[in-house]
Amino acid sequence: MNNQIKIRFAKPTDINQIIDLCELHAIYEKSEYKKADKAEQLANDLFSDIPKLYCLVVEDENELIGYATYMKQYATWDAGEYIYMDCLFIKESARSLGIGEKLVRKIQKEGEALGCNLIQWQTPDFNVRAIKFYNRIGATSKSKERFFLNI
Repeated sequence: MNNQIKIRFAKPTDINQIIDLCELHAIYEKSEYKKADKAEQLANDLFSDIPKLYCLVVEDENELIGYATYMKQYATWDAGEYIYMDCLFIKESARSLGIGEKLVRKIQKEGEALGCNLIQWQTPDFNVRAIKFYNRIGATSKSKERFFLNI
C-alpha cells in the first residue's frame, strides 16, 4: 500500500477488476457469485448515457483495492429521492486506513449534487466490523428483514 491511493469514478477498463472485487465481496458476505456474463451488462449499466448505477473505485498503483456502488431511488414515505449504496467493499489489506469513510463521504457529496439528503444501505448482521464502522461515522440502523422473490 502506498500513498498514491486514489478514489475515482470507474472507467470501462475497470470492469474486470470490479467483477473480481464483487466476487471477493460475495465471499466475504458468505454468498454465491458467478462472474460469467457480468462484464457486458455491468458496463452497460455503469456507462450508458443514463447510468443505472454509479461506481467509485479505490486505486493503488493501477490495482483496484475497493469499490462502492450506488444509485438514486425514491422513498414513498419521505416523498423524496435518496441514494441507495448497493455495495461497499475494501480488500482486507486496505481496511482500517480510512478508505471506507472517504468512499462514504464522497457518496454523500455526490448524493447532495443529485438532490438527495439521505443514503441507505444494508449489511449482514454478522458483519460486526462493518456495523462498528457505520456506527462510528454516524449512521443509524433500522431492524428489517430483506426478502427476495424470483420473477
